[in-house]
Order: sequence, then C-alpha cells, then structure tokens
Amino acid sequence: MKQVFIITIAFCYSHILVAQNDSITNLDEIILLEDFIRKKTIGITPSSSLGITDLQQYSPIDFASGLNELSGVYVLSGALNTNRITIRGVGARTPFSTDKLRMYFNGIPITNGTGVSTIEAYDFENMGRIEVVKGPKGTSLGANLGGVILLNTKAPEVGSTILKNTFTVGSFNMLKDNLSFRHSEKGFNINLSYNHLQTEGFRQNNSFERDGFLLTSSIRLHPKGKLDFLVNYIDYTAGIPSSINQTDFREDPRRAAGNWLAARGFEANKYTLVGTSYTHFFSSNLKTTNSIFYTYLDHYEPRPFNILDEFTNGFGFRSITEGKVFNGNFTLGGELYKDEYNWKTFFNEFRDNNGNGSLQGSQLSDNKEFRSQLNLFGTYSYMLAQNFTAQIGLAFNHTSFDFRDLFNQGDENTTAQRDFDPILLPNIGLEYQLKKGTLYANIGRGFSNPGLEETLTPDGVINPEIDQEKGTNYELGGRFLLFRNKLNLAISAYQINIKDLLVAERIDEDQFIGRNAGETRHQGIELDFRYTQEISSTWLLIPRLSYSYSNHSFIDFIDGENDFSGNRLAGVPRHRINAGIALRNGRNFVFNITHQFVDEIPLTDANTLSSEAFNVFNLSTQYNTSISKSLTLGLNFGLNNIFNTNYAQSVLINAVGFGGAEPRYFYPGNARNYYTGIRINYSL
Repeated sequence: MKQVFIITIAFCYSHILVAQNDSITNLDEIILLEDFIRKKTIGITPSSSLGITDLQQYSPIDFASGLNELSGVYVLSGALNTNRITIRGVGARTPFSTDKLRMYFNGIPITNGTGVSTIEAYDFENMGRIEVVKGPKGTSLGANLGGVILLNTKAPEVGSTILKNTFTVGSFNMLKDNLSFRHSEKGFNINLSYNHLQTEGFRQNNSFERDGFLLTSSIRLHPKGKLDFLVNYIDYTAGIPSSINQTDFREDPRRAAGNWLAARGFEANKYTLVGTSYTHFFSSNLKTTNSIFYTYLDHYEPRPFNILDEFTNGFGFRSITEGKVFNGNFTLGGELYKDEYNWKTFFNEFRDNNGNGSLQGSQLSDNKEFRSQLNLFGTYSYMLAQNFTAQIGLAFNHTSFDFRDLFNQGDENTTAQRDFDPILLPNIGLEYQLKKGTLYANIGRGFSNPGLEETLTPDGVINPEIDQEKGTNYELGGRFLLFRNKLNLAISAYQINIKDLLVAERIDEDQFIGRNAGETRHQGIELDFRYTQEISSTWLLIPRLSYSYSNHSFIDFIDGENDFSGNRLAGVPRHRINAGIALRNGRNFVFNITHQFVDEIPLTDANTLSSEAFNVFNLSTQYNTSISKSLTLGLNFGLNNIFNTNYAQSVLINAVGFGGAEPRYFYPGNARNYYTGIRINYSL
C-alpha cells in the first residue's frame, strides 16, 4: 500500500516540476465565484476552506471525503449518522460523535450545550463554502481546542431567479433529490430548498432516510440595515450497524454487530434550527450584527442495552460589533447559549419480541439537565509596520450544568449542579505580507467542555472532580502564490499542549465515565498545494495534494497500574494524504481522480493494536451544457473505492469485549460503489 502512496506523491510532484517551465496565460473565464467569497473568520486569523467545486468531486452524500481534503482535518465516518470530526488529533478519543470544536451555520451556533456538533443534519448540496479554523485561534468563535467549522450556504446571484433540481441514484439503492428555488434582486434574496435521501446502506441494518427543508433570506430594510432569516428542518431515521470485531471485519465487513442486528437498533431524529440576524451599518468603519436562534431536537434510539427517548430545547443570542479605531480594526461581542436536555431510558425487550426487534419496556430513568455557556470576546489588529500586522484577542468562557434526577427518590436521587470556573483565553497573532503570499504566527489558549457521559459517574451522579480540558496552541505557517500565481502553496507547523485531558473510560456496553487523566502533546506539519497547468487554450490540468504529519503522544498518562506516558495518542494516524488530479474544460467538463491514504491508527492507549493503513481511490466526471438561454443540463457519474479495498473508515478506541466476545474496534468503509445524477437548472 505504501508503494501506491509514494507513487501518488511522485506523480503529483512531477506535474509541478514540468509545469514550472511552461508558459502560462490567465484563463479568467474559469475563475470560480466561491474563490471570492469573503472569509468569515476575523482579521488575520488563518483558515482553510472548501468551495462548491471541491465538494462536487464527491458523491452528494459523502461530505467526509470533502472535509478530508483539508490537511489536519480527519473525519471518521462509521455511517451517514455516525461521524466524528477531529482536527489536529483533538476529539480523536471521543467514542461516537463530534465534540471539542464549535460549528456555525450561516453565522448561527449549532453546537449543543455539551459541545457536540451534528454535521449530518445538513445537506451538503446546499453548501457554498465550508471554512475551518484549526485549533483555538478563533477568539470570536469559542476558542475551542479543536477549532471551528463554518458552514455557509450558496451566495445569492443578484438579479437572478433560478429553479434547480438535482437527482442522484447509486449503489445500495441510494436515491437523492434536491429541489431548490432561488430569487435575488437588489435589497432582497430568498432561497428555498427541499431534499430527500434514502439508501439501504452497505451493511446490515444500515438503512438511512432523510427529508429536509431549508429557507434562507436576506432583506435590506434601509441603506444602513439588513435582516437575515434562517430555517433548517431535518427529519431522518437511520439504522445502526455499530462497530464489529476484527474477525468479522476481515471475513464479512457487511455484517452488523449481532446484538444491534437482533434489536434492529436505529435512531430517529427531528431537528429544527430557526435564527434571525440584524446587521446595522453605522458607517463604512462600524457595523454590528445581533442574532437570536432556537434549536429543537427530538431523538429516539432503541439500543440493545436500553431505549433512549430524549428531546432538547436550545436558544441563544450572539452579538458582534466590528469597526476601526486608532488606525486598527476591532471586534467586540458575546454569545449566550442555553439548552434544556430531557432524557428517559427504558428496558429493551427485543429478546422477548419473537425476532421483531426492539420493544419498549419498563422505565429505567428520567432526567433533565439545564446547560448554560457564556462566551465574551474581543480582538484588535494593528499594522505595526508596512506589511506587518499584529492581532491580539481575549475570550472569556463560563459554563454550568444543572442536573435533575426526576426518577429516583430520597437517598437514591442524584440531582446535582456543576459550575465550572471561568476561563480567560488569550490569543496573539502576527502576519507579514509578502509580494506573493503571507507568513504568520500565532499563540492561543483554548478549552473543551466535558461531554454528558464524562460529567456523570456510572451511578448517574455529576462528578465534582471533572474539569475542562485546557491547552495552548503554537503555530507557524505561510501561504504562497508562486509561478505566475498558478501554484497555491500552504504549509504550517504546530504544537498543542493539552492538560487535564478528558478520557472516556468504557466500563460497560453503554456506560462511560470521564476523568482528567494527564497531558498530551500534539505536534504536526501540514502541507497543501494546488497547481493549475494550462495544456491548451481551453483545457486545464489541476493536481493537488494535502499532507498531514501527526506526532501526537501522551506526556503524562497513568491509568491505575498502567503508565502510558510517552505512547502515541490512540485514534490518530501518523501520516495522512489526500491527493487528486482534475482535468477541466471551462465549466463544461470536469474529470477527477482522488486518492486518500491513511496510515495505521493505534487502537489502544497501550499501543498494542493498530488498524491497517489503507489507500482508497475515487473518480468522478461532470458534463454541463446549455439547452437554451434559460435551461442548462448537468450530468455526473462517480465510482468510489475503485479497487474495492476493505478498510476501516472509522474505529472505536479502547474497545472492550463483554462476555468473552472480541472487542469491536472497526467500522468498515463502503465497498466499490457508484452514483450518477442529472441536474436541471432553469433561469426564470
């Protein structure tokens, strides 16, 4: 496998070396709109982004491959509804979900009160740009240890009215449809979108069905005021095949875990996000944006060990003011988020249900938790000398949990509160503008809140000893445009020192306890390049590559009688590469080959077992043509996992086998599969 990895790197680099000696002319007509969308991060804070053309290289249900293009970002996807996004190794030890980072959708926070973000609640065919801040550099965006992911819908095209439908079918009886209406005029735009997705999935008990509705709108109330609206609704039901052991993974990766298959385990979710923002422009140098938002999640999940029935009401307010003072740029603001989490568990009587799957039995628990998080922030950037800018920032966080046991009485009642100490999170950044690029450096402090399982003991009592993770990020990097602006190169080196590391220890099939176990050091180098080579007056060849080197280890980690200090951090591959070559003829034709290499991943803190390294190759092609002045047609086809590799697309760290069974570490990736679609675009 590693020979293929080396050949791919050499192939991409050979195109760069050849292209350096060729004459180059600018092809302005193929410059893409998303390249000019203003980044959402504040000031000189460095970020990475994906645009529409990046996401269109992949199946419309495969957002993981798109995000994996970015160095330092790794999505472990066990299923469409089981995703774990890690940034620079932060979050790699979380069992099933994405935490330790913050996520925003069109500027509205969509991370819940314990720091969990659910990216599968959004249709990526609606996205126009995804921006990622790696590490706790985003002072105005929560200063989380993992960083920030900003999801942004497609920008309106002024003076247009468009009706578009994209229909896709594929392997595993996959069917997807996205119907959208967009209207934009001076001072007003609206976007309505409906999407439907259904698939049986590659594995047993792996079906997924989702319906979604999205409304975004912006109204210019007067020359100095603008009002934005957002409504996103998702209703999906998904089977849960869960992880499998090594024997099943090698012999039949389509299998679901036996107990989940017997219970026909699944999750049903109804998720609503409503938000509105008002932006007032006091002058060309001063504006303020105030947002209010509400979220609702209704979740029902029959599992082999119990049935979880929960709902969450969340609401919040965000305000940010940007302006100029003393020849510098400043931002001031705050964000308040509160939610009320209600959950009950019931006995699952699937074993007595004549093979018909889950059956709700007697109640086991009834709980409620009020969660509150306050973030205040400010940044100031100032040009110290020509081309040399400094930026300082300070964030403040205060988090509290109020847990109510509504089931047990007397001495068995576990009601408790936890009020974390306030945290100050400073950040400083420097940027030097070169003729063809920038050099930057930054130092920032960040934190991560414990998740729900980590705050409670196995008896359901809030652990008063648990603390937030805290860490400091150090980074040097540069972004360069070379060879007549045809080579876009970015390189960075970082180190994150994390203290009070939160460790989720599995003590039963459905029980984890959290504790602050020690310190980790995350060191790494990240490289991204993209080269545009003209091979004729109308054809371009565009090789790209992103590479992540991760030297992440425990500095101090003692677990009972075991000393894991010095071991590699479980859940993180040492080397990772994502490469691709695109052949493009303007906007009419695109052919892509993409390649992902993931090195072996330590599966235990003792580093006694690792997953196997793997290479996965995909291809896709798109053809667009105009039928008339108002009607355009697009066709696309893709083939994923061309060589039918059996690989682990996600892993479970420190899995434990119960009742003599093998530990279940592996979530198999899909076998070879295809998709094909048609897009009709009608301009009214």
